[in-house]
Amino acid sequence: MNVDVVRQRPRVEGGREDEILDATVAVVAELGYDRLTMDAVATAAKASKATLYRRWSTKADLVVDAISRAKGCPMPEDLDTGSLRGDLISMSCGDGGFTDELPMSVIAGLLTALHRDADLQKAFRERFLGPRIAVTNKVYERAVERGEIAPDVDVALLSVTLPAVIVHHAYILGVEPTDELILRVIDNVILPAARGAQVS
Repeated sequence: MNVDVVRQRPRVEGGREDEILDATVAVVAELGYDRLTMDAVATAAKASKATLYRRWSTKADLVVDAISRAKGCPMPEDLDTGSLRGDLISMSCGDGGFTDELPMSVIAGLLTALHRDADLQKAFRERFLGPRIAVTNKVYERAVERGEIAPDVDVALLSVTLPAVIVHHAYILGVEPTDELILRVIDNVILPAARGAQVS
């Protein structure tokens, strides 16, 4: 029911909505979610708080809407390069991937709040992570159909391994994600694991 209410909220006219969302992403990247306020976004976007609240009833709604539609965090497209390796490289490198500075800086700004803000966590999982997980699942499903993944492999676990390793490097070890790191994980972890247990 709440989803229907959000969907019925009036859109901001013209290109102002995009400007507000871009400003929101910039504020999240700079201040983090906890320190972000509607005032800060309104100032950055040169808009009134009333304009923001007419469209987004909560800070969580605004932030998740912003990062879901941000230019630096494009919605991943369903892709099929013909191989699991090719698909993972296409998804993970470049615009919207792990090496894109904006998405990683934005996620860093949200991490401290995600585990304790139920509204943010729910919106983030449903509207940001959900579509991306769906694309990833299709990539692995096709890899199974092509015979690239052995029958004994835990595909659900395998599908989250690459992002888990990259996030660990970025936010725990402080190692900036690079194409080289992504390729190392794909070639030394994902693909060998996809082949399953080797029977000698």
